[in-house]
Amino acid sequence: MPMLPAAVTATSLDDIAEADVVVLLSGTGSDPEAVRRATGHTLHTLQAWLAADRFADATLVVLTHSATDGADDGATDGASDGAGLAAAAVRGLVRTAQLENPGSFLLVDLDGHEESARLLPYVTTLGHPEVALRAGTVQVPRLARRTEPVADDLQREAVWDADGTVVITGASGTLAGALAHHLVEHHGVRHLLLLSRSGTGVDGLEEAGATVTTVACDVADRTALEHALAAVPAEHPVRAVIHAAGVLADGTTGTLTPEQVDAVLRPKSEAAWHLHELTQEMDLRHFVLFSSIAGITGSQGQANYGAANAHLDALAVYRSARGLPAQSLAWGFWAQASGMTGHLDDADRARISSSGIAPLSTEEGLRLFDAALAQGDPVVAPVRMDTAGLRAQGAELAEIFQGLVPARRRGATVTAAPHDTVADGSLRGELAALSEKERAERLLALVRAQAASVLGHDSADAVEANRAFREFGFDSLTAVELRNRLNSATGLRLPATLVFDYPTPEILAGYLNDELFGTSASSVDTVGAVATDVTAGAVGAVGAVDGVEDDPVVIVGMSCRYPGGVESPEDLWRLVDDGVDAISGFPLDRGWDVEGIYDPEPGVAGKSYVR
Repeated sequence: MPMLPAAVTATSLDDIAEADVVVLLSGTGSDPEAVRRATGHTLHTLQAWLAADRFADATLVVLTHSATDGADDGATDGASDGAGLAAAAVRGLVRTAQLENPGSFLLVDLDGHEESARLLPYVTTLGHPEVALRAGTVQVPRLARRTEPVADDLQREAVWDADGTVVITGASGTLAGALAHHLVEHHGVRHLLLLSRSGTGVDGLEEAGATVTTVACDVADRTALEHALAAVPAEHPVRAVIHAAGVLADGTTGTLTPEQVDAVLRPKSEAAWHLHELTQEMDLRHFVLFSSIAGITGSQGQANYGAANAHLDALAVYRSARGLPAQSLAWGFWAQASGMTGHLDDADRARISSSGIAPLSTEEGLRLFDAALAQGDPVVAPVRMDTAGLRAQGAELAEIFQGLVPARRRGATVTAAPHDTVADGSLRGELAALSEKERAERLLALVRAQAASVLGHDSADAVEANRAFREFGFDSLTAVELRNRLNSATGLRLPATLVFDYPTPEILAGYLNDELFGTSASSVDTVGAVATDVTAGAVGAVGAVDGVEDDPVVIVGMSCRYPGGVESPEDLWRLVDDGVDAISGFPLDRGWDVEGIYDPEPGVAGKSYVR
């Protein structure tokens, strides 16, 4: 990689006191261990960055090298040697982090040109969330429409060998089952090898004329996968691979664990690499990877899923550059409930639709499958776009979608709901002109309206001022979305834990008022009102500190239980001062089966070796 410009770089954020721009160098490599190492290091750094107050107004530039994850951008080095595969996974992870934390991260991909490296300080000032630097030029990603092939093209190009075997991974999934029927009934496929962890078959395929072999196989286990492929009879050799395996382990970027990342990478990206290695000497007609639009655009709460799918896209580009068949289909949202989408409720579906991505019917999805294979491009996103939904986002429309909506029409739709699109300056000015009571009402209306919108409600009336956000169904993902909306409306940099730190709309509105205008009497009144609901004694505690200036902490009550006969604060001090051993056996008045859970051998699952 060329010498970096005068930007701050470090191997650890601990080495940096303060900076406006920090550059994180992403790892490279192609094998699963390289992907795991690069994504793990990046996630750790992103989490440390978000937790450090000193970087609240700074930008972390995640710098990759020739990360070819689907864009036709002229980066050929990473595609030909595979070095950019791990970096592509990093980019997929960071795209979600950007959605959850707007303005905190910038993705930059460099080629090998010195003039590109010299542009790095410049691109940090442009305001784009993601750029690629190619031969001294700045490129930004955009989705573009592809015209579907006509029927004759579909018949001519998407050829399936009736004597060959089609391997489908993740075959117990709903969509894989629908695809298997489609291949048999519409493309004349007669030999299927269905792989899944459970070994569950797909009903009705034999009746449709196919010979089906169903194998329980963890496709992330290279040895098990190799054995399954080796068992395919020579008279019906493998001619096509469709990798549809995948799982979810959702969590916001700040809370994701390495275990969650690994759980998603293994069945999707690691298994895809094994399939690539084990079949690259076979005479394949098709090598199809079921990816997701999440790898291209990001998906809140799914940074690990974005990483895995961006890696699949890059693998398809890598294979294509080597003359091997490969297509990664970055699917949008399917309407049919499956193991990946069955957990979504109406609010989740409404939130996805509001992003401009409409659900695909199974019929539409299978038609797009045929069209995508006929196109021949290594990465295609079969997605049903709601252009009206995209236009409704106005100036907030993500850059990746802006090629799908003319700029003139985007600008005409900036005036949406009265509380949704107020710029921070005008909001602050509007509030400053109001009385304290009116300001509190206005901010409360803002919070309730945005919370209702996040949850998919038509009216703010669905969000009561004094009920906890948790009671409305807020989780870490919807909390981040509400935080981002309030950031946009107020111009503040609010924490991701906002709805948990300020648990009701009324309390949150008071906090916003304090952040915008400084501590006010209304915030003290709110504390008093909350304390009144606790106990009568707590009211006295609040009253006792009313005369203390600038005290942000109020103790409204305390309750504890300690062992060793402690029944008062004095008893607790005495126990500590005397060094009393307060450890005792399990209590006998709880109805517990103490003997049943006891096992003298440490480490026995569900047992205790003490009693």
